Amino acid sequence: MLQELTTLQKIYESILAYLVGYSFQLFGAAVIILAGLVVAKWASSAALRLQEGRNVDVTLRHFIASTVRLLVLVMFVVIALAKLGISITPLIAAIGGLAVGASFALQGPVSNYGAGLIIILTRMFKVGDTITVQGCSGLVAEITLATTRLQAADGEDIVIPNKHIVGEIHRNSYAFHIVEGTLGIGAASDAGAAAEIIRLILEADPDVQAIPKVQVGIDSFGEAALVMGFRYWVPTPQVFEIKHRVNGQILDELRHGGIEVLPPRQVILTQSAR
Repeated sequence: MLQELTTLQKIYESILAYLVGYSFQLFGAAVIILAGLVVAKWASSAALRLQEGRNVDVTLRHFIASTVRLLVLVMFVVIALAKLGISITPLIAAIGGLAVGASFALQGPVSNYGAGLIIILTRMFKVGDTITVQGCSGLVAEITLATTRLQAADGEDIVIPNKHIVGEIHRNSYAFHIVEGTLGIGAASDAGAAAEIIRLILEADPDVQAIPKVQVGIDSFGEAALVMGFRYWVPTPQVFEIKHRVNGQILDELRHGGIEVLPPRQVILTQSAR
């Protein structure tokens, strides 16, 4: 017991002697770290303002600003370690060894970060675009180094690891989404009049985009029906709202114009008989 107390006493004395002998170095290192935090924040804000003035993409500007902040902070940490008399050469060697070992265990996350870097630097797409990839479609809400978050038209969040985006075929319709619809009318009905009614409704709707132009026409022929098809573009977050409103208007106006609208079951049977 006495030996253990003696050992603790020696440890205490060693720590006390170190703190007394290196108090100025410790204080100086702490000041350097605090100064580094301030300078890193300032440099990050300055980089952000500079990029905003040049209209750099929002995702890219935040990535560059974060990188600048990290580099400045690392520089001040190195200076602080040198102030304490700690050589960073063995530390760098140890970090290198750990990085090699960790790379095998972290292949998934590392590949996501690499893919995220490619997405940000090449600007494959940006926040606010509407993309379809891996069978998922939605408005790009956030791009990070690890994942890309999409907001589907029904409000769901879709989080996709970046490694599943890079190297895959993806469609980008920017801020808009295409709506494609069909409906059946009687074979004896005036297809031209039906197409004109649908066109006028779509072109009059304030949420339907004028460019690309609305497309309306006969989609297919059947023995007892004509299948009318129409395509138009709308803002992605409002897809279902606009689609349902437009469909109701089309149905009412066709019936009011004396156009026979066939039920979905009859249209399906007619199409399968071709």
